Amino acid sequence: MAFSSIKPQRSLVEEVCARIASEIRDEGGGGNGWLPPERDLALKLGVSRPVVREATKRLELQGLLEVKHGVGTKVVDKLHKPLNGSLALLIPDDKERLRQLIQVRFMLEPENARLAAENATPAQIRRLRAALQELAETQNFETAVEADMSFHRELAAASGNQIANLLLHSLSELIQTSLQHGYSRTSTDNAVRQHAAVLNAIEKRDPAAAAKAMREHLITAEADLALPKAKKAA
Repeated sequence: MAFSSIKPQRSLVEEVCARIASEIRDEGGGGNGWLPPERDLALKLGVSRPVVREATKRLELQGLLEVKHGVGTKVVDKLHKPLNGSLALLIPDDKERLRQLIQVRFMLEPENARLAAENATPAQIRRLRAALQELAETQNFETAVEADMSFHRELAAASGNQIANLLLHSLSELIQTSLQHGYSRTSTDNAVRQHAAVLNAIEKRDPAAAAKAMREHLITAEADLALPKAKKAA
């Protein structure tokens, strides 16, 4: 007796979510567009307005849309927001969040650097160079934090891995907090030198050297945080 595999069908709301997301990707995926009014969208998709309303709510929770009551539904690029919003609830202690963050960065960013050495386009390398130059030239604390963060964002994008890029963006607010903490205790000198080492390896298309340079950078970043050691569970 032969059985064929069962293919679960998505709900109508899920189908509408997928269709809207697909249309947004086809339009470039940026945060500049607006969806048609709810009534028009329901007619275009051949579904009821409550289905469209539920789909847009789900996509808003996921960070793809922003519903502005009385105005319309805007396309945004906040896919990382759900994770950022939940971290403080999951780990209430500030120092413990930073400790766990650096552990995750060790898991993620050396691989981002390795992949960037393989995949970065000339345009992405230019953006990395611009972020490094901004960090090297700034005398302003806030600008230094943003330039440092920009380098890590561009690196994630240059990896060519969209999931890794989204994960880095999901952690961006916490990474910025970490950078603020570190720069309150030290200068940008080490970061400039170590970012330059990462970029140099990427430009030479040397994945192993890029990963090694990023790991060395994170070791310094961890030391700059000067966090107390985690207490062992009894």
